[in-house]
Amino acid sequence: MSTDTKKAVLVAVGVIENAAGDIFVCRRGESQHQAFKWEFPGGKVEDGETVPQALARELEEEIGIQVSACAPFMRIEHDYGDKQVTLDIRKVTAFSGEPHGREGQPSRWVPVSELSGYDFPAANSPIVAKLQGE
Repeated sequence: MSTDTKKAVLVAVGVIENAAGDIFVCRRGESQHQAFKWEFPGGKVEDGETVPQALARELEEEIGIQVSACAPFMRIEHDYGDKQVTLDIRKVTAFSGEPHGREGQPSRWVPVSELSGYDFPAANSPIVAKLQGE
């Protein structure tokens, strides 16, 4: 398979932490790539957007928060076979609003110690490991 037929996607991902140190996660819908797996919210970076701009837009659309500050956390490249993704993960350091699944998706605050008990896409494993200090 030639690499030019594979879809390459740049994704802005937000690691959102509350005052108790819990992390906000959402479950992917039935029609989405990696359906029913849990994820850190975010989405595709559109042409002309910076990663922070895309993250702010996606988090407003998906979970109803307004991001006022974020900082680079890590970057992951992962090949799913049908899709090549680059995850640009940002730690959301300041936001307003209470995150919730605006598109009807299940979502919740999870203690960092319990994240490894959730079924995340393979590309998200290094994020969980870094959060848990592994």
